[in-house]
Amino acid sequence: MNPLQTKVSKVFTDNFNAKPIIVRSPGRVNLIGEHTDYNGGFVLPAATDKSAFLAILPSNKSTGKWISIDLDRTVEVDFKKNIPFSDKKDSWANYILGVIEQFKNRNLSVQPFDCVIAGDVPIGSGMSSSAALESAVGFAINEINGLGLDKKTLARLVQQAENEFIGVKCGIMDMFASIHGKENHAFRLDCETLDYQYFPLNLGDYKIVLFDTGVKHNLVESEYNLRRQQCEEGLAFFRKYFDKSVKNLSQVPLAWLQASKSQLNPIVYNRCQYVIEENQRILSACEDLQTGNLKDFGIKMTATHEGLRNLYEVSCKEADFLVDSCWHESSVLGSRMMGGGFGGCTINLIKADAIDKLFDRLSISYEQKTGIKLKMYSVVTANGTEVLGMRYEV
Repeated sequence: MNPLQTKVSKVFTDNFNAKPIIVRSPGRVNLIGEHTDYNGGFVLPAATDKSAFLAILPSNKSTGKWISIDLDRTVEVDFKKNIPFSDKKDSWANYILGVIEQFKNRNLSVQPFDCVIAGDVPIGSGMSSSAALESAVGFAINEINGLGLDKKTLARLVQQAENEFIGVKCGIMDMFASIHGKENHAFRLDCETLDYQYFPLNLGDYKIVLFDTGVKHNLVESEYNLRRQQCEEGLAFFRKYFDKSVKNLSQVPLAWLQASKSQLNPIVYNRCQYVIEENQRILSACEDLQTGNLKDFGIKMTATHEGLRNLYEVSCKEADFLVDSCWHESSVLGSRMMGGGFGGCTINLIKADAIDKLFDRLSISYEQKTGIKLKMYSVVTANGTEVLGMRYEV
């Protein structure tokens, strides 16, 4: 049993004198396919062993008590109201409130509940700690209220909570990956249709390693939403001058873009170029996984970083330094920034027996360059959101 599972269960029992159900919901890594999700393209994520754990039971009152072990905070919630918490110390509770609101918007009754949360998904790392928490909450509410929503519906619901209540105009990838993950697999998700296909992730002598820049980002305050607006501007152009039936930017042929270079704002052109090229890279990368060609897969990962750095401009000097430092390492197949950008982690495919020595070298040079102590996370793939142990009897 995971120590965090034990911890949330104990804290819940100590506070509420009842044995809760436990929901585990993983963070995710995205192997390739960044910023393509909200452009209706493909992504290739995998769920990880870093997860959010939620202990939960219905309350016998009209209010609920929510406890965050990691933040050592407790809030009392009136379920007749969905007022956001303005106190930054309790902003974590808004991720739960946003999910509740989406159930209510669908005319689905949500019983007041008590809960305890804890997790080991590094916050601000690009591993989607917020989506892990929101997915756990959505999954748990569905469970204790016997609502019977399927996984795709839950993923859409959680995405809308992030979009509308939190204010981050993210795509569906993070929530979908958290809920649909499969051990030893990545999966290609079509973010337009939500069709998906699993691909074996046979890494052999290599491991997925994240280097944490130590630069924490908040997507609400970053330029994430601006990038989305720029892509929408590009899509509007192609709909106007080429084909009004085109649904998303990822469907735009590269030739249309190249034929429009003198007509588009240069910044918008670059954003479109990255998205269109990245979508094609994902399809090719999936072929690499099917044939076990990790070398070419890794090269495509690094190509993605170049696009994020130079065309989409969402990288940062710290992430660039880490990727550049890995470029000539024979033990590294691929390296790129991961997540929304402006901080977080780089994701790397590194030969297992070389990880520690590489990290030791990087730690010294990175701290000399940035003044920040480098952190490393080695992750393995895991199953998606699930109830652990007993299920709830409605």
